[in-house]
Amino acid sequence: MRRFAALFADLDARTATTAKVDALVAYFGAAPPADAAWATYFLAGGKPRAVVGSRALREFAVAASGLPDWLFEESYQAVGDLAETIAHLLPPPARRTDLGLAQWVETRLLPLRGLAPAEVLARLRDYADELDDGERFVLIKLIGGAFRVGVSRLLVTRALARHAGIDARVVAQRLIGYTDIRHLPTPDRFIGLIEPGPAHLSGGTPYPFFLAHALTLAPTPFDAVLGPPHDWLVEWKYDGIRGQLVRREGQAWLWSRGEELITERFPEIARAAGALPDGCVLDGEVLVWDVGAEHPAPFARLQTRTTRKSVSPRLLAQTPAVFVAYDLLEEEGADLRALPQHERRTRLQAMLADVPAGPLRLSPQVQGASWAELATLREASRARQVEGFMLKHRAAAYGVGRTKDSGTWWKWKIDPMSVDCVLVYAQRGHGRRASLYTDYTFAVWDRAPRDAAEAHQVVEALGAGQTPAALQAQGLPVLVPFAKAYSGLTDAEIRQVDAVIRKTTVEKFGPVRTVVPTLVFELGFEGIQRSARHKSGIALRFPRMLHWRQDKPLHEADTLAVLQGLLAAVA
Repeated sequence: MRRFAALFADLDARTATTAKVDALVAYFGAAPPADAAWATYFLAGGKPRAVVGSRALREFAVAASGLPDWLFEESYQAVGDLAETIAHLLPPPARRTDLGLAQWVETRLLPLRGLAPAEVLARLRDYADELDDGERFVLIKLIGGAFRVGVSRLLVTRALARHAGIDARVVAQRLIGYTDIRHLPTPDRFIGLIEPGPAHLSGGTPYPFFLAHALTLAPTPFDAVLGPPHDWLVEWKYDGIRGQLVRREGQAWLWSRGEELITERFPEIARAAGALPDGCVLDGEVLVWDVGAEHPAPFARLQTRTTRKSVSPRLLAQTPAVFVAYDLLEEEGADLRALPQHERRTRLQAMLADVPAGPLRLSPQVQGASWAELATLREASRARQVEGFMLKHRAAAYGVGRTKDSGTWWKWKIDPMSVDCVLVYAQRGHGRRASLYTDYTFAVWDRAPRDAAEAHQVVEALGAGQTPAALQAQGLPVLVPFAKAYSGLTDAEIRQVDAVIRKTTVEKFGPVRTVVPTLVFELGFEGIQRSARHKSGIALRFPRMLHWRQDKPLHEADTLAVLQGLLAAVA
């Protein structure tokens, strides 16, 4: 545990990619295989379920530190991170331990799940008494299922490859499925990641996904930057679940990009895969697509399938799923990823030509004589329930991760939908942002104020403590909360907004502040849907702040009718 906690602190302190890889390589060179196996699991994104809930961790911290509840909560609000708060408040350790990470996880942490609360408390006090602040921090993160570290899976892959002296693409392939907690990390599994030789696929193992880069240029310079359109395969960018459909050994497996096996959630796709030849792997998108519909359904319909562990006949009928294939990675057991994009596409078309119409579909290609013509077609994306275009160079191989080494894929997305809205609630951030108000709730007017004077009247009333109901009784417009966001501002802007929030706070509800509405922001989002869970009746997908509209007066912020109009346009 001591070595892993030191690695965590080292990674957290470094910002340069090369420095992080150096730290990882040094760790893998010194750690025993059992510890390296678990470290790889956590660093590569493995997320075991919490073995102790946050309430029990709070009770443990209060009892072990001797602090009253209110002082612990005040400390937590100041720090912003539960594990860091607990690590700092506990008394110094009375003894030290040399137990490795694997022993800690397997013999101490995992057995905590299901124990009586009193026994959990006793064991936690005993364990914490062997660790310093940094080690306690990592321990609480692991126990609470909230472990995060500032390295990507790609960096872990690069570090393992350098440590072992093998191709990073081989390591990437071997890492597929490694973070599935149903198969615990072991020394043998770790050694299998770094042993010499090629990667061997077995059963339903998919390939590492090839990811696209965002294309943000205006269409005007495309010819100079990309060349003519006929050098590219152009397809619609669907808004679904990226997946690989694996057909081997007479069985079918469907994997999400997050390496989650989702076959059971989409049984109609698994059944349709029976028509595919054995020894093939297709890359594509899982969508809900109603029978006879020209376009796929919004992502919100698909979400009803992803959140269910079992799929009822009724849900199957209400949300018919399809797999829209756009690449062929394996055929007759042979890896096709090194072939040019256009050849893989030709083979995919030939394969699907023999498959009956139904849940398996071929992604259509879009033709355009010029980039300007394609830009015009792209404007119809929202009406088609897509996000724009995918551009794939005809000569591109299928790479690993987001790289241009093997070829290029671009995602040419349409601009996000946006509204101008008003900040009404604020909450402190976490970690390094714990001392700043960075998490915001936004609202729109239920009707547009007549002028700046009426909007100012609302501000004055709210500042005096009047409720929205009291404002409505006076015939004044009311701000309706509809979305939360925390990303999009610069550090300097966050500090400025934080200062305004502190000066305009009306009420405090635990960590949340109600503020006098004075700040207008342009909020961008990828999707909008109806929601019975929100008072506004609306929920957004991926909301983020695009601009702080210091140029826009409060009374010109958008209304609920604008959101409803956007909802009607995509329904």
